[in-house]
Amino acid sequence: MTRSALVTGGNRGIGLAIARELAAAGDSVAVTYRSGEPPEGLLGVRCDITDSAQVDAAFKQVEEAQGQVQALVANAGVTKDQLLALMSEDDFMSVLDTNLGGAYRVAKRAVRGMMRKRTGRIVLISSVVGLLGSGGQANYAASKAGLVGFARSLARELGSRNVTVNVVAPGFVRTNMTASLPEERQAEIKNQIPLGRYAEAEEIAKTVRFLASDDAAYITGAVIPVDGGLGMGH
Repeated sequence: MTRSALVTGGNRGIGLAIARELAAAGDSVAVTYRSGEPPEGLLGVRCDITDSAQVDAAFKQVEEAQGQVQALVANAGVTKDQLLALMSEDDFMSVLDTNLGGAYRVAKRAVRGMMRKRTGRIVLISSVVGLLGSGGQANYAASKAGLVGFARSLARELGSRNVTVNVVAPGFVRTNMTASLPEERQAEIKNQIPLGRYAEAEEIAKTVRFLASDDAAYITGAVIPVDGGLGMGH
């Protein structure tokens, strides 16, 4: 039976790679997006994950089109980098509200159906920064670290219902955003990574695909780094 999957922020970058990977595995895949166009071949649902009413409406659209969500990937996120001394309260709170609050809203909407069916997969996309820290990213790091505590609490709540909750923590990934960094900065970053290169978005996606599959049925509450060794020990 084809499974219904939802990837938030799935219209570009890592989110799109995850959505394509799940589709290749045989899932019916929907993606939420806030701006731009929905990707071809996937069900696109416009949704701002900071708004509970929009999240509920998006889930209803997905449920009508492809059935109750059985695999949820919370990927949508934002950055508003600034040194703490100069960071506005709004820039701190809005990053938490999107990255951590957004995961809360979509997970809350998904879990009741998963609990009723006694099966489900939730994968939260964190970051090496959430474990390692990064100057100028206190808001982003706090939100991404928060996902770990959130996931592990959910793993304990939902384990008896056969719902697994795991975290993937990517390192630096080759995207349009990293490609726009000055070459010197790119070289500095690569020097810190034992494997000496950025990840491809597909490498993150394949890890998510595994965690969302039957092969990972006995993995829950785990944090899987896909960072080329950058954050090891954390």
